[in-house]
Amino acid sequence: MDAERLDAVAIITGAGSGIGAACARDIARRSDGGLILVDSSEEALAAVANDLEAHNASPERVSTLAFDVADQDRWRHAAEFIAAQYGRLDWAVVNAGVAHSSPIAETDLVDWRRVMSTNLDGAFLTLRTVMPLMRKNLKGGAVVVTASASALKAEPGVAAYGASKAGLLQLMRVAAKEGAPDNIRVNAIAPGGVETPMWSSMPWFQDLAREKGSERAAFDAIAQMATPLARYAGADDIARLIVMLLSDQSPITGATLVVDGGYTL
Repeated sequence: MDAERLDAVAIITGAGSGIGAACARDIARRSDGGLILVDSSEEALAAVANDLEAHNASPERVSTLAFDVADQDRWRHAAEFIAAQYGRLDWAVVNAGVAHSSPIAETDLVDWRRVMSTNLDGAFLTLRTVMPLMRKNLKGGAVVVTASASALKAEPGVAAYGASKAGLLQLMRVAAKEGAPDNIRVNAIAPGGVETPMWSSMPWFQDLAREKGSERAAFDAIAQMATPLARYAGADDIARLIVMLLSDQSPITGATLVVDGGYTL
C-alpha cells in the first residue's frame, strides 16, 4: 500500500466471514494500522481475530465489536471507542449483509424489513458514523460498500435483496458527493456470485448442493449457467479489489466496480 497509509486505521462490517474476513486478512498484510472488526457473531469475530494473529497481526492492533449494524446506539458507542482507541479512521468496508430468496407475492413483510434493516439501514448508520471520523483526518478517507450484481439486473425471487442493494448504490453516490470536499472517497463493489457462507442460508442453494453432491459443485453449476466466464470470484478476489479502491492510488469516487464474470452483460 502507498507509504502515506501504511498505518491506516480501518473498520470492516460483516467481518466474521466471507468477504469481510478476507478484507481483514488483506488489510492486515498491507497496513500496520488498527483494525476494527464488526459482526453480529462474537464467535465468528474471535475466530477471525485469532486467524489474523496467526498471520502476525499483533492483538493490540485488532478490536472486535459484536453488534447488529442496524443498532444506532451501538454505532454511537463504536464512534466513541474508535476516537478514544485510535484517534482517527482512514478506511471503511461497509460489508454487512443478509440474503433472502422468495417471490414478491410470497415475501413476508418481516423478512423484507429484516433485509432492509441490515443491508440498507446498517449501511446508512455505518456511513453516518465513519464519515465524521474521516473528516477529522487531514488525509481524508476511503469507503467501499459491498453491493451486488442483483442491484443491476432484475431476477425473480430476490426482490428484497436486490432492492436493498440498489438502494445502497444510490446511498453510495450521495455519500461520494457529500464526502468529496473533505477528500473522502466512497465507492461500491458489485459482485455476482461469490463463494461465501451467505449462499448456504438459501433453501434453493441447499437443494442444488444436495443434487450436485457438494457446495463446490453447486457453485460450478451456477457459474456455468449464469456467467460468460463460467466462474465465480472467491472472497479473496473481491477483497483485493476492495483494497485497491481504498488505496490513495485510486482517485475514484462515486463508482461501482462490477465483478460478476459477465453476469449483467
